[in-house]
Amino acid sequence: MLGMDEIDRRILRILRQNGRAPVSEIARLVGLSAAPCARRIDRMEREGVIRGYAAIIEDGRAGMLQAFTEVRLLGATDSDEIQGIAESIPEIQESHSVAGTSDAFFRLRVRDMEHLQQVVNAIRRTGKVEGTRTFMVMHTWTRPVELPGS
Repeated sequence: MLGMDEIDRRILRILRQNGRAPVSEIARLVGLSAAPCARRIDRMEREGVIRGYAAIIEDGRAGMLQAFTEVRLLGATDSDEIQGIAESIPEIQESHSVAGTSDAFFRLRVRDMEHLQQVVNAIRRTGKVEGTRTFMVMHTWTRPVELPGS
């Protein structure tokens, strides 16, 4: 986005930390009054910088498992097709095209090991995949976003 300044970036850092933060609190933290702060947020939403707001769920506590599946495409498969594979399987939460011996990594969210096997089989049945290797997530740590002034 052109024209983003340091205040916009600070607003984004706050929203990454807490998407439910009241505009009045965000405005206080960035040194604006509420109205201009709200206008900035509205502009970033309209321009697609802010695509939405979501709850951050701890999958393990919610009874879900996470895994990463490494994917190697068949030689004749265009790497642009990775996203199509990901979009066709709802359990794939993220798709990352990578350079190296693998072509992609998919982050999966599944109910249990049987469900994981079904999802990996679905990836393999796309007809575009030469091989997969799957890694179970045992623990996740995420770097917290620092708030301005903290």
